Amino acid sequence: MHEELARLRASGETRIASATAIAELRNVKASLIGKNGALSDIMKEIPKLDPSLRAETGKLANELKAFFTKLIEARDEELQLSESAISGDFDLTVPGIPPSGGALHPITQMCYDLNDTFRSLGFEIFQESEITSELYAFDNLNFPPDHPARESMDTYWISGRDSGRGGDRLCLRPHLTGASVRYMQTHKPPYRFVYPGHVYRNETTDARHERAFFQYEALIVDRDMPFTAGKVMVKSILDKVFGRDVPVRMRVGFFPFVEPGFEIDMGCLVCNGAGCSVCKNVGWIEIMPGGTPHPNVLKAAGLDPAQYTGFYVNIGLDRLVMMRYGVDDVRLFHSADLRFLSQFK
Repeated sequence: MHEELARLRASGETRIASATAIAELRNVKASLIGKNGALSDIMKEIPKLDPSLRAETGKLANELKAFFTKLIEARDEELQLSESAISGDFDLTVPGIPPSGGALHPITQMCYDLNDTFRSLGFEIFQESEITSELYAFDNLNFPPDHPARESMDTYWISGRDSGRGGDRLCLRPHLTGASVRYMQTHKPPYRFVYPGHVYRNETTDARHERAFFQYEALIVDRDMPFTAGKVMVKSILDKVFGRDVPVRMRVGFFPFVEPGFEIDMGCLVCNGAGCSVCKNVGWIEIMPGGTPHPNVLKAAGLDPAQYTGFYVNIGLDRLVMMRYGVDDVRLFHSADLRFLSQFK
């Protein structure tokens, strides 16, 4: 057994020294001291030896294992240093290939730009969970009990929590507007805040609609808030975001949570008002509803409608990005196609 250990020591030392690659050295290590290696086979035979020889043989085997381990570690370090060294024919003067850099998604960039704009006007940035309840999504916003938006054909209700009413019935938020009541319930007036985020609608996708998309809402509530300041705020923000004069118009519209309510349109920047598929050939594109918060919404927030008024807008963030870059299909922004997204670096 002693002679066998001596032969293994000599052959193992030679094999370790002659290994020319890390992968080869790992194979040598496995064949020598691995679970099924030569030294392990020898150690399995020790219990079969005469009792007087077991202790000494076991000591020699353990010493040999420690010897191999030290040699392998030293050779591994040598090989790593040699493999990381620059070859002699490497030309340091040749320009390298710059790594491809990432960039913000265009919708994210637009959100940041709006955040900066609103902060400069003294607004606070507010966010909430993407799961909300019927209480905040509909009840507090003056939606009638039989309003079609409450149905599953429009709203994604959470399985297992889609029965009952009010705060017990949960859904993916179909809009951000419920956050306005939640914010006002937990803060003191006057209010001046915005809240960006994802919303979810059960609808068919096309060039102008997606099931999951971004909204960006803004709300001002104060004791003395002139209605005309709302349109000035909208136009000022659009002009700053696009860096040019943006035509804006307001049309009467009905929304349960505002009174009076308006559809706010901007001139289509894809076709500059000439008409295209994005604006349905009318030269204008709807980007947000707006208006004065309904008295019932203010009451739900704990405010007296006789004392407070305000102005609310809900910006379709995806559509603003389409206008900024002249993109005619909103689905491209959610496609994860790097060929498309790399254009916005």
